[in-house]
Amino acid sequence: MTSPPQRPAPDDELALLKAEFDGGLDVWRSPRGGAVCVADPATVRAVMGNRHGVVAETSDFYHHRHGVFGPRSAQITIGRAARGLIQRHLDDRRADLPRLVAERLAPRSEWPDAGNLLVLRHLRDALLHPDAPPPLHRTVEAIVSRAVLAGARRRHPAPSRLLFRHRALRALRTEIRARQHADRPLDHPAGPRDLLDVVVGGAGPDADPGELVEVYLSFLFATAGSIGFALGWSVLLLGSHPERAAADPGRTVREALRLWPVAWLFARTPSRAQELGGTPVTPRDRLVVCSYLVHRHPGYWERPDEFLPERWAEGAPEGAYLPFGLGPHTCAGATVTVRLLEDLVGLLTRDWRVSVTPDGGGPQVGPALAPPRFTATLSRPGGCPERR
Repeated sequence: MTSPPQRPAPDDELALLKAEFDGGLDVWRSPRGGAVCVADPATVRAVMGNRHGVVAETSDFYHHRHGVFGPRSAQITIGRAARGLIQRHLDDRRADLPRLVAERLAPRSEWPDAGNLLVLRHLRDALLHPDAPPPLHRTVEAIVSRAVLAGARRRHPAPSRLLFRHRALRALRTEIRARQHADRPLDHPAGPRDLLDVVVGGAGPDADPGELVEVYLSFLFATAGSIGFALGWSVLLLGSHPERAAADPGRTVREALRLWPVAWLFARTPSRAQELGGTPVTPRDRLVVCSYLVHRHPGYWERPDEFLPERWAEGAPEGAYLPFGLGPHTCAGATVTVRLLEDLVGLLTRDWRVSVTPDGGGPQVGPALAPPRFTATLSRPGGCPERR
């Protein structure tokens, strides 16, 4: 006699979505909350590309508590300047990576926090230049510790979180006002010193400091948070599949982002009453493009649930790969993100043997898709684990 099928736990969002998707529909209205879920790459291209005005235009990055920061021209200016700043920083600091990996990850490290903190350390001068006030540096590090790391919010009681948020936002507003009065444009001969300069210079002197704080925090979450989580998924997959250790680092990174896209949901609002994939929608509906399901669509990917870096020898099916979004609002930092991840994964596979010990938990599902907790052990090929 066989056991009855196990139902997913109520908080297992990925399993619940996959169970709905396995019902045979690529676009469906979820019985949980009523959102219209999209997992069909053709419909994804229509929604995310929005060539025909299918959805109300919006950004996946520049949201703040009162709406969306704009105008669009300022978003584009800030995105380009941020990409250029990070690119220059990575060029200048690339030689630091081997030492940083040895210091921060060997012989053992606890993930996914180790990935977030390594990225924070590597990019800290781009996030906040060294001459910024020391208390502000401590505030930025505390934001990562208390709000970016997976599960960090649950480690602090609500009153403590509210008090810290108030203090952190006030400190950042004060610094932004000071920089607005200093009037350092993005085309300053020395260039922007850090991402705060990028945000202030791209928004102009009259922008609301409160909105600029939230834009800056989006950069902080996207760098220390999202890049760190993506690194964690790459390390977990490499350590779990030692037979793939010789794979090209770029293919490893792309396959990790396919299986476990950190940005796993993109929300949109229909612009008018219409049909999408046979499902009627109106402007009152919430569309949810689920990249986690798109990346595992069996109609577009062979053996979709397996870690196969070699599949990237032939690239991705059109519209079936969107770890950084798709269309006009694709993440401006996608290229520098992939470059840093490839550099780190390349170092790990070249200089180290990586093994992992999972703690038995599953993915940590929130606004970002973070890896489960695990321990990584790094040892030199043919030798013993490195000692600090």
